[in-house]
Amino acid sequence: MTAPTSDVILERMMALHPKVIDLTLDRVWRLLEALGNPQNDLPPVIHIAGTNGKGSTQAMIRAGLEAAGKRVHAYTSPHLARFHERIRLAGELISEPHLTEVLDECYAANGGENITYFEITTCAALLAMARTPADYTLLEVGLGGRLDATNVIGTPALTIITPVSRDHEQFLGTTIAAIAGEKAGIIKRRVPCVIGPQAEEAMDVIEARAAELGAPVFAHGQHWHAFEERGRLTYQDENGLLDLPLPNLPGDHQIDNAGAAIAALRHLGYDDASAEAAVTRAEWPARMQRITEGALVDMAPGAEIWLDGGHNAAAGEALGRVLNRLPPRPTYAICGMLNTKDIGGYLRPLSGAVTELVALSIPGETNTLAASDTAAAAVSAGLSASEAADIPSAIQHIVTREPNARILICGSLYLAGHVLRNYS
Repeated sequence: MTAPTSDVILERMMALHPKVIDLTLDRVWRLLEALGNPQNDLPPVIHIAGTNGKGSTQAMIRAGLEAAGKRVHAYTSPHLARFHERIRLAGELISEPHLTEVLDECYAANGGENITYFEITTCAALLAMARTPADYTLLEVGLGGRLDATNVIGTPALTIITPVSRDHEQFLGTTIAAIAGEKAGIIKRRVPCVIGPQAEEAMDVIEARAAELGAPVFAHGQHWHAFEERGRLTYQDENGLLDLPLPNLPGDHQIDNAGAAIAALRHLGYDDASAEAAVTRAEWPARMQRITEGALVDMAPGAEIWLDGGHNAAAGEALGRVLNRLPPRPTYAICGMLNTKDIGGYLRPLSGAVTELVALSIPGETNTLAASDTAAAAVSAGLSASEAADIPSAIQHIVTREPNARILICGSLYLAGHVLRNYS
């Protein structure tokens, strides 16, 4: 009999709980106990929460640590093209045999009990990381923090909270303060916490939680600063000033993410070379990723094509700033969103930077917002809008009007994943 592949096991795992999201740690603790508590055997953990910038910050920290010769585990979600992207072991994506092995072991240990897909796959990631030698473990929170499946590390080496804004309000609360309280749930007693730029109401909540737990705080604007000056990144803290290249990940918001990454690296004792590697070597797909080869370029050889998976109001604001700083060029957006997102908040910052938006329904995604609804929201946000059936049709629509357009495929990470799987 042929052994099941990881895809087969992952499909089985989807059926273990009637809900995709059901925030509690009880099921995770139960399964980890059955697996021998692998979370207690990880290399030193850096735990990262926040609404925006978690993945980019993690990528920069990994680049800095690896430049120093360290072996680094990294866990992130969601994936774009293949599940394997979520789990990086000592610098390499988990192999298919290894992934299948740990998924199968977790599925068996769970014994058919209720558990969400994210919970059981997080347990599998922790199991794989515990069994593979490395120097550090980077854990990115999936949703929130306090009740996230990654929040099972008793004493991490460091916690990081990137900027907090509105998202997933049906699970995390309807105010910035409430959402910040969920993110601050990763702070641990006496464990240092690096804090990225925050609204005042978020910072108040995060600092109060840190004070309650005696956790030293390294906060943007107080203990460290990062800003652009004369086309360079200037970073400053109590240990001195660094003059660095701008981050290779585009956008002024990446300066804040770089600052948090550098603050983390300096706290861990790494030198200026690691800080420079963090900003020059980080790779993070679908975050203003320039597409320079593949089927999309073949469809529009005269166009400039970008891919971005930001999907909330703060991400829309960051994207609008990036577009406004690029050299002038007729800019068209191809956009697909989930029906759980604040599409108006996302689209309004794009209204001055985009010539026309072409709306799509995300292929194969149950919770997609219909193309007609996305187009209507775009018009309400002040954009000219049309609809297309798929990516090729959208690109054809654009290049017929403007062969040398700048084309931005944006919105949901699920749309970005569809693009990378099918057109890269």
